Amino acid sequence: MKHHFSLILFLVLSHSFAQIINPVQWELSVESVSPKEFDLIFTANIDENWAIYAQEVEEGGPLPTVFTFEESSSFEPIGLTSEDATNKVTKYDPVFEMVVSKFYNQAQFRQRVSVSGSEFTLSGNIDYMTCDDTRCTYKPDNPFAFDYKPNQGLFVSEQSVIKPKNITENANDILYGLMPKDILISQAPCSSNGAVFVQDTTKTNSLWRIFCLGFLGGLLALLTPCVFPMIPLTVSFFTKKAADESAKSGLIKAVLYGVFIVLVYLILSAPFHLLDSVNPDILNEISTNVWLNIIFFVIFVFFAFSFFGYYELTLPVSWTSITSKGEGFGGILGVFFMALTLSIVSFSCTGPILGSLLAGSLSSDGGAWQLTAGMAGFGLALGLPFALFATFPNMLRALPKSGGWLNTTKVILGFLELALAFKFLSNADLVEHWGILKIEVFLSIWIIVFFGLALYVFGKLKFPHDSPLQKISFFRLSSGVLVFAFVVYLASGFRVNESTKTFTPLTLLSGLAPPVGYSFLYPNDCPNNFNCFKDLKEGVAYAQKVNKPILLDFTGYACVNCRKMEEHIWPKSSIKPYFEEDYVLISLYVDDKKELPENQKLTVKRQDGGARTLENYGHKWAHFQTEFFQSNSQPFYVLMSSDAKTVLTPPVGYTPDEQEYELFLNCGLEALNMP
Repeated sequence: MKHHFSLILFLVLSHSFAQIINPVQWELSVESVSPKEFDLIFTANIDENWAIYAQEVEEGGPLPTVFTFEESSSFEPIGLTSEDATNKVTKYDPVFEMVVSKFYNQAQFRQRVSVSGSEFTLSGNIDYMTCDDTRCTYKPDNPFAFDYKPNQGLFVSEQSVIKPKNITENANDILYGLMPKDILISQAPCSSNGAVFVQDTTKTNSLWRIFCLGFLGGLLALLTPCVFPMIPLTVSFFTKKAADESAKSGLIKAVLYGVFIVLVYLILSAPFHLLDSVNPDILNEISTNVWLNIIFFVIFVFFAFSFFGYYELTLPVSWTSITSKGEGFGGILGVFFMALTLSIVSFSCTGPILGSLLAGSLSSDGGAWQLTAGMAGFGLALGLPFALFATFPNMLRALPKSGGWLNTTKVILGFLELALAFKFLSNADLVEHWGILKIEVFLSIWIIVFFGLALYVFGKLKFPHDSPLQKISFFRLSSGVLVFAFVVYLASGFRVNESTKTFTPLTLLSGLAPPVGYSFLYPNDCPNNFNCFKDLKEGVAYAQKVNKPILLDFTGYACVNCRKMEEHIWPKSSIKPYFEEDYVLISLYVDDKKELPENQKLTVKRQDGGARTLENYGHKWAHFQTEFFQSNSQPFYVLMSSDAKTVLTPPVGYTPDEQEYELFLNCGLEALNMP
């Protein structure tokens, strides 16, 4: 536990988690000892100020450098892998609070092997962690390969490069009929009819939006029975401490209390930054994983019935007792343990809200940074009020007393958790093409859930811990009317849009509900019944046949912003003609879990120098996007010539402004017609 906590605490201080960093370059060589014995030499060339760790590290420390060899009857390792003491430094590391051994500048490792086969390949992997003074990155995927032939001995498969085995060098040609050099990408800004379109980055706005959603979630958590009663406990703690401290010291500790609460929640997002640096599109893999979405569905249903009061959801008592003991320490350490106690005790109410934030952020553009922004907002919403109450204990008198209203808040959150649970089941259904939770079923379930919520607010439904309802207040009555109005709004989703021949998409449910074309009654394979292709080669062949440019659409079944574009921008009267008359739409789903044919299951290079094996169509299209366009977010739109060899204007991502998107589409046509 100490090892993992220390590692996560260190990683959360990094300022560059989402960047692809590779401060260590490996070289391979072989020295012949005898005709049947060879030394395999692994040399790590390390960037300045970075270090890798020795093979032997005590429990609770950093991750060691590990060499593994695939078992084979053709060779046998002699002894263990040795490490050269040159550049090895053994000293106390303040980050891990222990003495560790690590290498700077260069490290060399040797493994002697005895060979007995005729011709074979000796394969293995290097697993290591590298750190500088501000950040760490873990590199688990570094395969190597040596070939042996009797007349040549043992030699590196590709000199001085750690090259993962079985990489297909012409993979892009096999998969897409293209090599990176075949595509010419326009770098000029798009201009149309005198207007210049340079898309504003949405990342900052998106981060602020997620931060605000996290802040709102934190405010909701304050009103739950697990968090609200912690306010008097906080006041009591700081009132006792204030008797022996100056006003200035008490103010500093109150502020630190709020900061520590925020820090606890920030730490939860740290591991996802590490995953993002190992593989840039791994967050998409996690968010669209079928089993993970099913697990989220089960957990959210479990949380919902806990909120309804049928059972209590608590963390182990030992966790709470350990942190509570820590509150007795003096000074800053005691304040930190008080903040940690608050986070643990309130988990049964904050956990479901955090789960919604975590699951939603991973599938969004920005990945782990959006998760961090959401956690920061959530932690700030919790930390700020508690810091204020710690500073001004008398503010407690102005607060309402705990009572039945807290349980009502909790039950309402239970209904929301139950509704959101079906979002995750819908994700699994979409990416696996089960055809179970189509739009009609999803809307019906949500109508039932929110109709039940309306009945509860009006006092027609009761749960185990509800207090007797003497009368319906104006606030409760107006809230019930709003919920019932939302039920009517949900029912309006069954209206048929004659223009698109689909159900009418509901703006508030974009990305939450399945696409309106995913239907029993009005099915369509392409958004808005446009003509589209889901295979690159087929789409390009058709574009060349009709001599039309291509709109390449990198999308996903579980992509929220993709649904918003397809259901609320593409059908606009100013946009629709471009899809029907001017462009050939090719939609490539990066989360499609359908398996590739065996001849396309290739091992390919990643952008960060590693490798990946393409197992399904989602892998194939995600690799295509990162390989050719250096982007891994969706939606992502590329306008190309009919032969897919020229990008007409710089690609764009999520563009919710109708006029901006129309300008982008028109720019592609003008670029195509330029001499």
